[in-house]
Amino acid sequence: MSSDVSRVAHGTPLVPLVPLGAGMPRPRPAWVDGILEGARAEPEWFTRYLPPDGDQRQSAVLILFGPGPQGEDSLLFIERAHTLRSHAAQISFPGGGVDPEDDNVVAAALRESFEEVGLDPTGVDIVGTLPELFLPVSAYTVHPVLAWWKDPSPVYVGHPDEVAQVLSVPVSYLADPANRHTVSHPSGYRGPAWDLGDDLLLWGFTGGIVNKILELAGFAREWDSDHLVPLPERFMRRSS
Repeated sequence: MSSDVSRVAHGTPLVPLVPLGAGMPRPRPAWVDGILEGARAEPEWFTRYLPPDGDQRQSAVLILFGPGPQGEDSLLFIERAHTLRSHAAQISFPGGGVDPEDDNVVAAALRESFEEVGLDPTGVDIVGTLPELFLPVSAYTVHPVLAWWKDPSPVYVGHPDEVAQVLSVPVSYLADPANRHTVSHPSGYRGPAWDLGDDLLLWGFTGGIVNKILELAGFAREWDSDHLVPLPERFMRRSS
């Protein structure tokens, strides 16, 4: 079975492969719940960026596990539009700011995912919220919402001015040491990164979350964290 990264741009759906005869919701595997339990047990291990005291802007992202187009357990990502003022062309989870009309952070993550990739919320099994994370560059407190795609349906680029592509990345691809390295930023930042092909790089805040959830799910494999690669200039130009 292929472990390639799948991606679609505006106008093309990304269609998860659901086994024939699977007319019932897909039960979520135990390792998904293990992510939640492990992260909540050690929030300081889960992130080095715990929210500071005081009020911050709130946002929510959806960490959605489910089948990709090849049927493998995968994670759903977006590539942010290249014209955005901040974090342009970066790989991230679907999500965004919490609006006053949102009942809670879960509702915000589902609303944003519907707007960005057309995700049907009725097909999503919410597992729970992981520890809050602080994103210093934008001063947002981010609420990661862990979910299982129990009833998958096609997704697509909903807002081309915000989303360049929708991606499905197999867990096996993310766990493969051959696809991993450490990226370095002139600021001194170093963190885990993945080459997704076609100049797509998973790194930064999202990469840090992926690194932790692979460990918590039991999928992490030993990789060469000393393999240091400078962050491509195209991301530094777009990170202001």
